[in-house]
Amino acid sequence: MDKIVECVPNFSDGVNHEVHEAIGRAISSVENVKLLDIDPDASYNRVVVTFVGEPDAVVEAALRATEVAVEMIDMTKHKGEHPRFGALDVCPFVPIRGVTMADCAKLANIYGEKAAQKFGIPVYLYEQAAIKPERKNLATVRAGEYEGLEKKLADPEWIPDYGPAKFVPRFGAVATGARFFLVAYNVNVATSDVSVTNDIALTIRQMGKPRMKNGVPVLNSAGKKIFDPGKLRMVKAMGVPLENDPRTQISMNLNNYLITPPHVAFEEAKFEAAKHGVEITGSEIVGLVPIEPLLMAAHWHLFNIGEDGRKMTDEELVSIAQKYLGLSDYKPFDRNKKIIEFAIRQ
Repeated sequence: MDKIVECVPNFSDGVNHEVHEAIGRAISSVENVKLLDIDPDASYNRVVVTFVGEPDAVVEAALRATEVAVEMIDMTKHKGEHPRFGALDVCPFVPIRGVTMADCAKLANIYGEKAAQKFGIPVYLYEQAAIKPERKNLATVRAGEYEGLEKKLADPEWIPDYGPAKFVPRFGAVATGARFFLVAYNVNVATSDVSVTNDIALTIRQMGKPRMKNGVPVLNSAGKKIFDPGKLRMVKAMGVPLENDPRTQISMNLNNYLITPPHVAFEEAKFEAAKHGVEITGSEIVGLVPIEPLLMAAHWHLFNIGEDGRKMTDEELVSIAQKYLGLSDYKPFDRNKKIIEFAIRQ
């Protein structure tokens, strides 16, 4: 496939395996699409599905998966910890290879229009597909969640981008859009003291730390905390404990790996950890990742040790990145399952 788009629909059912299997079958029934992952979470009562393929085929697979949600998921009975407002809650399109963000925004519009026409459901556009600036942020679009959706749909400011401005109790609404690839990236810290790890996380994340005075957070005129910006752009981070492991992790979302790639986050974590007298033992990629940020890490590392990787194969460069970042330090890193381009060829 010369052109590859990723789609990561999130469905509001994390417990019914029949639903998950039906979604998987619907997606896999489309030619030039490859289902990569189905990841349910019972406490969230939500399942995250990942598939890739050629642009038009990915839209068709998303529509077939939507049909399963319309038929099999009933939002009137849904309870779960994760914010949501629809049976198919979000359906983002992500450029992987040979396509642009603008291309994916068009795909979101095509999907949204067809889903609204075929199923009679309200559809909102968010992120890079948003027509209205106030709808760019998913949290804003989904504010009020399913329970507040009927009231929201009655507000002229929240007429859907596609579909009826009416409440569909069984389904709710869906948000579709285009976004850059999000890399879920964790760095392993050799301490059981999560307060140390969290301090490192707050130092490096974009939002930074709350400004303090005499041990008390400083508030603005609206009564909200003032934050001093952190070191890394497009990064969210927090410190978390690990079950059955004496270490802790800096859990990060890298929202744009071209701005802050994994190796930059890794090096900043090591730098800040040294200030606390603790070591970084390795790192972990959660979910799938494009090959590009790993190639970036390999080339950066080779440059710093005075070597040239321009004649190396992708497989060789991935091995270098894997060792340098310690990607098997906590859990085994299977490149054929974790790297999108490798998973596609299996």
